[in-house]
This record gives sequence, C-alpha cells and structure tokens, in this order.
Amino acid sequence: MLIQARPLTREAFAPFGDVIGLELAGGSSANQGTATRYDRVAQLTSSRPGAQPNLAVFRSVAKALPFEVRLLERHPCSTQMFVPLACRRFLVVVCPDDVRGEPELSQLRAFVCGPGQGVNYRASVWHHPIIALDGPADFLMLAWEEGSALDCEERPLSAPLLVTSD
Repeated sequence: MLIQARPLTREAFAPFGDVIGLELAGGSSANQGTATRYDRVAQLTSSRPGAQPNLAVFRSVAKALPFEVRLLERHPCSTQMFVPLACRRFLVVVCPDDVRGEPELSQLRAFVCGPGQGVNYRASVWHHPIIALDGPADFLMLAWEEGSALDCEERPLSAPLLVTSD
C-alpha cells in the first residue's frame, strides 16, 4: 500500500490533533510590547491523575522518502506534542481506530511538516514515531507519563506501508 505525504494543514490534521505553527491570529501584546502572546494553541490533556508532564528533547536521525512504516503507536491517556527546535521538515503519519480500537490502516494519512510547524496528537491517536527529513532534527516533546504500559502502546504492522512524497 502506497501513502502519499501531503503538506500539513490545520484542516487536514484536525481529526488527529492540533497543528502548532506560525500562522496564528488573535494574539495579545506581552513583555511591554516586545512580543505577541498566543494562548492555548493546542489542547493538552491527560486522563490519569498520577501521570506527570514530561518535557523531553528528542534527537532524530534523518530518513528519506519513500519511507517504510513498520509500526504505529498511541498514547491512550495523554496528548503528545512535538515542537521542532532545529528541523527543516519532518514526517507525520497518523490513522484513526477501527471498530476494535486497532489502527485503521486503510485510513492512514501522511503529512510533511515544514519549518515553523509542530503537532499535538490527541490522546489515543495512532501515529508513527517522529521522522526527521532532510537532516537530523531536535524536538521538544510533551506528554503525561507515569511509567506504566498506558504511557505508550505499539502495534507492529504485518506488512510495511510505503510513504512517498508529492
């Protein structure tokens, strides 16, 4: 199965989470007029009272398109946000649940995120781990974790799916 990666847009990604990016509107003046503040740019949630926010740095090696997707993961109780610190482009692969709560591979979508874009996956959204394109990349990651299996579920695929570029 071939999946064609498309440019990331808020509208196309909305069923899976939030796009965090530079095309913001409605900010307010901050820091004595030297900045503009944009509040609540992503819906951050956790359903486990014992889970703590974990702000981590991910250093990702570069991969190229076409790329083989061999597994998907999800965080059933927490959103997971990735904001690039140093990155030109990265690949985001997502899909909804099927009727059993497993990845619905026929609905798999792939997006290429450009400079100035980040993503926030909704809780329980199936996705591939972050993939840097064009060179190594560093990301800030935020998720609520407590060290149990509910932090992250993984599903290896029976056959790889190939993501190609436009």
